[in-house]
Amino acid sequence: MKRNLFGAIQPLIAGSRVALVAPSGILPDVAHVEQAKENARSLGWTPVLGAHVSELHGYLAGTDEQRVSDFNTALRDDTIEAIWCVRGGYGAMRLLRDIDYAALESNPRPVIGFSDITALHAAIYSECNIVSFHGPTARGDLSEFSRESLVRALVDQRDSCGVAANGRVLRAGKARGRLAGGNLALVASLMGTPWSVDFDGAILVLEDVDEAVYRVDRMMRQLLLAGALQKCAGIVAGDFRPPSGETADENLTVDGILAEAAEEAGVPCLAGAPFGHIRDQWTIPLGATAELDADRMSLHVVKA
Repeated sequence: MKRNLFGAIQPLIAGSRVALVAPSGILPDVAHVEQAKENARSLGWTPVLGAHVSELHGYLAGTDEQRVSDFNTALRDDTIEAIWCVRGGYGAMRLLRDIDYAALESNPRPVIGFSDITALHAAIYSECNIVSFHGPTARGDLSEFSRESLVRALVDQRDSCGVAANGRVLRAGKARGRLAGGNLALVASLMGTPWSVDFDGAILVLEDVDEAVYRVDRMMRQLLLAGALQKCAGIVAGDFRPPSGETADENLTVDGILAEAAEEAGVPCLAGAPFGHIRDQWTIPLGATAELDADRMSLHVVKA
């Protein structure tokens, strides 16, 4: 198999069959399924809808058995060339024990999504040591910015990040390492499990939404007390949109908490990078190598 910027992961082409699955939360509107299919078609791909995408089981898109069945069906089908998660929400970590990692390892395909899909990304790297993609969910409203980064990653297989136009330097410096992380709540929740994020030498990317400053503080403190952040090469923070109406003391901001953590860990830290629960998102190849230059507010994917 030809090796490329993302190891064994092959680029998508016109007509690539892309499975659309919902491993986490429910799809509240049938229009989201149609939007997911249309997004795949607009990129020249052929959507293949999971059998249980529209199921409802409380706050989950079907029972654990239904959701993991769709995911494993896609992994075991050698005609499927990528798996695109339709949404996040909550529930992916409930599936980690039952995923057919051997099927993915024998035929690596890109898995795409963000937020709750962080659990899948961490497990895929832990079990298979392959790249997966922290990027828009399939139901999302793809802006030109997000679409262009997604294509650079999945089709062109080149640097899909760049300069953060709204970046903020929280701790100066440069770092080179393997991209890891995703949603902060999931990164913290996976600590102590077999599928914890691999922090060693990593450039840790973090985002979250609707988390009060004290909760961000608590999760970052957990990573520090566990010695995880001290193993990292650098930190890149994306969108951390607070709960609606939250006001914080000027000395207790998310940037302040992140800067404090970076200082204690002794690593460079860039905030305000375009990823997370925002319209304009980088697609970040987790498991690939990148170079962080906090002073230049840049993150570039490079050859290992």
